[in-house]
Amino acid sequence: MSDLIDDPTLGENAPEFSVSDLSGAIKRMIEGEFSHVRVRGEVGRVSRPRSGHVYLDLKDDRSVLAGIIWKGVASRLAVQPEEGMEVVATGRLTTFPGQSRYQIVIEDMKPAGMGALMAMLEKRKAQLAGEGLFDPTRKQPIPYLPEIIGVITSPSGAVIRDILHRLRDRFPRKVLIWPVAVQGEKCAPEVTNAIRGFNAFTPGGALPRPDLLIVARGGGSIEDLWGFNEESVVRAAADSDIPLISAVGHETDTTLIDYASDKRAPTPTAAAELAVPVRLDLLSWLDAQSGRLTHALTSGISLRGQRLRDLSRALPRADTLLDTPRQRLDAWSDRLPAALIRSVQTRRVRLSESAGALRPGLLRRALDGDRHRLESTAARLNVPALCRDIDLKKRDLDRLAIRLSEVATRQMRGWHDQVESMDRLRETLGYKATLARGYAVVRGDGDLVTSKDAASQASSLEIEFADGRLSVGQAGTQARKAPKSKAPPPDQGSLF
Repeated sequence: MSDLIDDPTLGENAPEFSVSDLSGAIKRMIEGEFSHVRVRGEVGRVSRPRSGHVYLDLKDDRSVLAGIIWKGVASRLAVQPEEGMEVVATGRLTTFPGQSRYQIVIEDMKPAGMGALMAMLEKRKAQLAGEGLFDPTRKQPIPYLPEIIGVITSPSGAVIRDILHRLRDRFPRKVLIWPVAVQGEKCAPEVTNAIRGFNAFTPGGALPRPDLLIVARGGGSIEDLWGFNEESVVRAAADSDIPLISAVGHETDTTLIDYASDKRAPTPTAAAELAVPVRLDLLSWLDAQSGRLTHALTSGISLRGQRLRDLSRALPRADTLLDTPRQRLDAWSDRLPAALIRSVQTRRVRLSESAGALRPGLLRRALDGDRHRLESTAARLNVPALCRDIDLKKRDLDRLAIRLSEVATRQMRGWHDQVESMDRLRETLGYKATLARGYAVVRGDGDLVTSKDAASQASSLEIEFADGRLSVGQAGTQARKAPKSKAPPPDQGSLF
């Protein structure tokens, strides 16, 4: 090459990529090389936006890998991711060009061993217990003999047959079965809906509302029973208005629904035994109680009869009790006729004495005397003379009324003249009339001002004229600015 031509710089002939082209090439390469991977790590930050997708971080002691679970996959997961859980995630790697980062699209996720599940279970148990869902005061008593029992379990398993067989042996009751999946991803939502559905029944409706609920499932591993550890199931059991018995697993299996239920049964068969008593035992108990009642009644009647006989021996005979009253009645019966005769005779004598004063001649003489007095009194009464006296009194009364009116009028006129003269005297002696002649009253600081010195010392002056008052400024200033006024006529005097 000539010295005048420079050699090309290293890399000048390399092709140029746009940012999108380079990002797309990286995306295709990563997705091609890592189309199916399984990653084990601890779940870090977990975010669940309204879209339903789940965003999380998988981390170990040195690195962090962003992950995403689409909405459809998240709803099918048997175990939902929680912060601090160690999991094994299966999916594919891809990139997000908008932020120049790579991430894993998770298609399946499982806890990494029993320890992770137990740690998550203990964490959830502590959280729900802190909210009071396991509080014993929330638990309701189990009805002694429910009319209708609602059973939430799989319709095809041996559990429902054991429950129905046990109920039929002990005390047949009406049973409503709500079929649900007892394991897998559908278990938790179906059990939750079943509990809430039974509680939504209307009492006395077309479909009767159960008096007791039984949630039952056979034994299994912790993964099989995990649906009964879900938070939605536990909250539905705690919120149930219908008493609920949990019978999930065998004696050694414990799930979170057992803590939230009103009663825990070790097995489904034991749940049926807790739900109803034994009918034959009740019948035998009733027979025993009936025998005891009959024996008690018989014994009571016998004891009271013996007591009555004992008391009757201490009482006197009826004939003895009636002897004395009978004798007293005979004595009074003998005395009664004589007493009646004496009473009649006494009343006859009293009547004769009273009738002696009521002879017709005496009554006639009394009437004649009263008539004579009445006629003499009527003769003394002269009606025309009385009328003349009344007319005279009336004329005298009219004259007195006229004189009284004249005197009252004169008196009122005199008083009126006195009031007018006193008012004229008041006007004459008052200073208001003087103000009307051109004079004025000067007040300074609320006091009457009668000299020039007092006016100059006052901070403000108030002048009262005949038609009102006027306030002015400082006395000295007003005096300098006021024009000279003419002296009043000698005959008027001055108040200013």
